[in-house]
Amino acid sequence: MRNFSYPGRSVTYGLNGAIASSSQHASQVGLSILKAGGNAMDAAIAACAVQCVVDPMQTGIGGDCFALIAPKGSGKIEGLNGSGKAPGGLDADLLLGQGIDEITLTSPHAVTVPGAIDAWTRLHEQYGSMDFADLLAPAIDCAENGFIVTQRTAYDWQSAADKLSANKAAASLYLKNGKTPNAGTKWHLPELAKTLKAIAKQGRSAFYDGVIAEKMVACLNAAGARHTVDDFGQTSADYVDLINTEFQGNTVWQIPPSGQGITALIMLNILKRYDVADLDPVGSKRLHLQAEAARLAYLARDIYVADPAHAEVPVEMLLSEEFADHLCGFIEVGKAGDPGGAGAFDKHKDTVYLSVVDKDGTAVSFINSLFHPFGSGIACAETGVIFQNRGAGFVVDKDHPNCVAPGKRPLHTIIPGMVTTKGVPSLCYGVMGGAYQPVGHAHVLSNLYDFGMDVQEAIDCPRAFYNEGVLEIEETVDEKVLSELSDMGYEIEIPEIAMGGGQMIAMDSETGVLSAASEPRKDGCALAY
Repeated sequence: MRNFSYPGRSVTYGLNGAIASSSQHASQVGLSILKAGGNAMDAAIAACAVQCVVDPMQTGIGGDCFALIAPKGSGKIEGLNGSGKAPGGLDADLLLGQGIDEITLTSPHAVTVPGAIDAWTRLHEQYGSMDFADLLAPAIDCAENGFIVTQRTAYDWQSAADKLSANKAAASLYLKNGKTPNAGTKWHLPELAKTLKAIAKQGRSAFYDGVIAEKMVACLNAAGARHTVDDFGQTSADYVDLINTEFQGNTVWQIPPSGQGITALIMLNILKRYDVADLDPVGSKRLHLQAEAARLAYLARDIYVADPAHAEVPVEMLLSEEFADHLCGFIEVGKAGDPGGAGAFDKHKDTVYLSVVDKDGTAVSFINSLFHPFGSGIACAETGVIFQNRGAGFVVDKDHPNCVAPGKRPLHTIIPGMVTTKGVPSLCYGVMGGAYQPVGHAHVLSNLYDFGMDVQEAIDCPRAFYNEGVLEIEETVDEKVLSELSDMGYEIEIPEIAMGGGQMIAMDSETGVLSAASEPRKDGCALAY
C-alpha cells in the first residue's frame, strides 16, 4: 500500500476490461474499444495505432511489433515476432568492401523492412473481432485533424531535433521553422493520415505491395539503402514457440531469439539463487546483485543471440540451471565485477508498450517500436513514414552469429512479457526502453514476487541499469546508496531522464479483479471498467 502523504498513483481496478499505455489518449481509445464490444486485440491495435501518430519518436508504422497473447484466459500463451529483416541486397561483404565495419544508428543500412503493419494485420486476422478500418479510425483522426503534444513526448521530440534536421523529409514532417513542438502544441500529420487511410481500406497490401511501398523504397534507395519492393512484399511476421523460466512459483514467458527476452530469463535464473527478499528494494545490496546479474546476462546475449533461422542459438543451454550456476561463479557479493560483461549495445531508447485484458480474460502484451528516437531519422515525406534503425543491432563480423545478412533479423530489443501462475495467466506486463528492457522485466518481477509490491509500486520503484561498466541510477535513489555502490567499485552516473517505461495488468483468476498500473515516467495512464 502506497503512502498517501507522498505524490504517486493508485492501482486502477476493474472487472470487465483494462488497458495501460504510455499515452493518455491511446488508453482512452483502447478503453472505448473494449466498452464498444471489441476484444483485447482490437483495443491493442487501435491504441498502438494512435501512439504511432501521437508519439512519433517512440513508435511508428515504419517500425516493428511483438505480441504475447493469452486467449480467453488460456494458460497456453501464444507469441508473434513481427520484426522486419535486412534487405536482400545487404550483406557483410558489401559493407566491408565499402570500409564499413559497423552499422551506425543513422545509416541507411540500419533500416530493416518495417514489420509492424504485417504484424497488426496478422494479429487482427487471428484474434480481432472488429473491422480493421474501425480500429485505425482514431489514429487517422489524430493524424488528419491534429493531436496535442504531451510533456514527455515534447521532451523526447526535442532530444531528436538534430537528427530530424539532417533529413529533409523528416524535417518537413516533424519540425516547424526548424524547431520541435512544445508541450500543448497541436500537430498534424496529413501524409501519415493518407497512408493509414489506404491501409484501413486495403489492408496489408496497401503498405507492402503498391504505390506506398514503391515510394518508400525510392526514398530509402535515394538515401543509399539496398531495399527493393520485393523485400517489402516478402515481409512476414512469425508465430513462435515461446521460452520461459520459473521464478518464485510463477512461469515467466518471453518471445525467443531473435529477441532479447532470453536475457531477462537469464537474469531471473541468476537472481533467484540469492535471498533478496529481506534486503532493502532500493538499497545497495539489491541493486548490486541486479547489476551483476545484468552484467552476465547481457554478455551471454551479445555472444549468442541472433536470428535462429540463420544461426544456431543454444536456447536450452542458456536457460539451463547449470548455466545460471556457472554465471553465479563470476559474481563476488559486495564487489563490482568485470565491466567487460556489461556490454549492452544501446541505452534505454524509445518504444511503446501497452497491456490490455478484456471481459473474456484475453490478455494481450503488445509492443511497437522505431528503436531510437525517430528511428534512423530517414523519412518518406509522401507517405509520412519514418523508418526504424533496427539494423544497427547487427554486427559486421562474418564469424558472429548476429552478422548482417540478406533476409536476416537483427538482435532485437523489444520484449513483451506474460506470467502464468499454476497454469493460469496472472500478469500481462512489459517495460520499454531499448536494451534496458530485460533489466526492467527482472526488476518489476522481483519487486512483485520478492518484495510483495503491488503493480503500481513495482513500476514506480526507482531503477538502475548497469551498462558498459557504468551503473546508471535514477536520481530518486538515496545518496548513501550511491556511496555504498561506489565503494563496491561501480562507476555511478545519474541519467538525464528517468529510464524505461512500464505498463502492467495483474489478473486474479479467483475474483476476476483486474489490477492495472501505468508508468509515471511517461504521459500515459491505466484505465479500467
